[in-house]
Amino acid sequence: MTMPEQFESPRAALSDEALASLSAALAESAERYDRSGDFPHANFRLLADAGLLALTVPVEHGGQGATLAEVRRVIGAVARGEPSTALILAMQYLQQLELHASPRWPAELKRRLARGAIENGELINALRVEPDLGTPLRGGVPATTARRSGDHWVISGVKRYSTGFPGLSWLNVWAASDDPDPLVGFWLVPAGSPGISVSERWDHLGMRATNSHDVRFDEVEVPLDHAVDVRPLSELVPSQGDKTLWLNVLLSTLYDAVARNARDCFRDWLQSRVPTNLGAPLASLPRFQEVLGRIDGLLFSNRVLLEAGERDELDGVEAAQLKRLVCEQAIEAVSIAIEASGNPGLSRRSALERHYRDVLCARIHSPQADIVLVQAGKAALRR
Repeated sequence: MTMPEQFESPRAALSDEALASLSAALAESAERYDRSGDFPHANFRLLADAGLLALTVPVEHGGQGATLAEVRRVIGAVARGEPSTALILAMQYLQQLELHASPRWPAELKRRLARGAIENGELINALRVEPDLGTPLRGGVPATTARRSGDHWVISGVKRYSTGFPGLSWLNVWAASDDPDPLVGFWLVPAGSPGISVSERWDHLGMRATNSHDVRFDEVEVPLDHAVDVRPLSELVPSQGDKTLWLNVLLSTLYDAVARNARDCFRDWLQSRVPTNLGAPLASLPRFQEVLGRIDGLLFSNRVLLEAGERDELDGVEAAQLKRLVCEQAIEAVSIAIEASGNPGLSRRSALERHYRDVLCARIHSPQADIVLVQAGKAALRR
C-alpha cells in the first residue's frame, strides 16, 4: 500500500480526491484482512502518515479541531475502503474528542495523548464491556476494580470486545474503586503495562479485523493522576453532549458506507451478468432496475439523515433514532441485494458476501434498537 500523493497535509487529506484515493488504497487489502482477521497495522501507518489520527485533537494542542461534518467524511471514506479500520479510527476520534472536552482529565495527560497521536500515531480506546455485566448502557457497576496502593492505583479485571487492542497505545478502562461509595469511571492505562494479557477470542461473523479481543488486567499499576474521569457512584449521570451525537453519526456513517459498497457490487453484477437465455445484462430487466431503485431509495434516506446529523442540531433521542434508522436501512439495502443476487451474492468469492457480514454488525453497537425506541417513546409521552 502506497501513500497517495494528495496527502501533502492533514487538510489536503480531506479533499474529495484525497479521500477517494484513501478509499481505494485501503480497499486493496480489505478482503485479505477479512479472511485472516489480522490487525490492519499498515492501514494505520497510512492514516498516521496522512495526519488523520488527530483530527479531533484541539488546535491548541496541535490538532485540527475538525468538525463533525469533516470527521464524518473521513470515516465514510475509510469505511468504503476497510470498515474495521474505520471503526477503530472512529473510536480514536471519539476518545480524543471526549478527553479534551472533559474538565476532569489532567492537563498534562491531555497534552501527552495529543502529542502521541500527532507525532507517533498513538491510538486510544475505551474498554468497558465485561463478561458478566455486558454493555454498560444497560446499567450496573463494573467488576473491574481500581484499588489505591501508596502512590498508585492497582487495576484488576477482564474486559471483552476491546476493539482495536493490538494497535492501541492507551486503554481507557472503565472500573470501580473499592471505596464505600465507589468511584466509577475511567482509569488511563498504558497498553504495554506489566500485568496486561490478551485472550484472542475475537472470531466474528463480520468486522473481523477489529481484533476486539478479551483483555485481562492482573494487578496493573498506574499513577494516581490516571484516574482521569471518575466520580462517586451516587453522582453518576448519563452520558450527554457532543460524544453522544458524534457516536451515533459516526457509527451510522460507517455502516452506510458498507451498504454503499454492497450497492456498487450489486450494480456491477447486474451490468456484467449476461444469462445465455436473455442475451443481455440483468440490468436491462425492469425487475432488477426496481430492486436497485429500492436500494438507492434506502441509501438516499440515509444520506438525508446523516446530513441532518452532521449539522449538530439533534438532541440525544433524535441522534439515537438516526443511528437506528440508518443502520436498519443499511442492513435492509444489503439484504435486498443478497436476495436478488441469490447464490452468487453469498459466495465467499463475492465482495457482496463480505459486505453483508460486515453490515450485520451494525446491530451490536450501543444504543441498541430496543433502548432507542423506549427512550423515544418516553420522550414523546413527556411532550
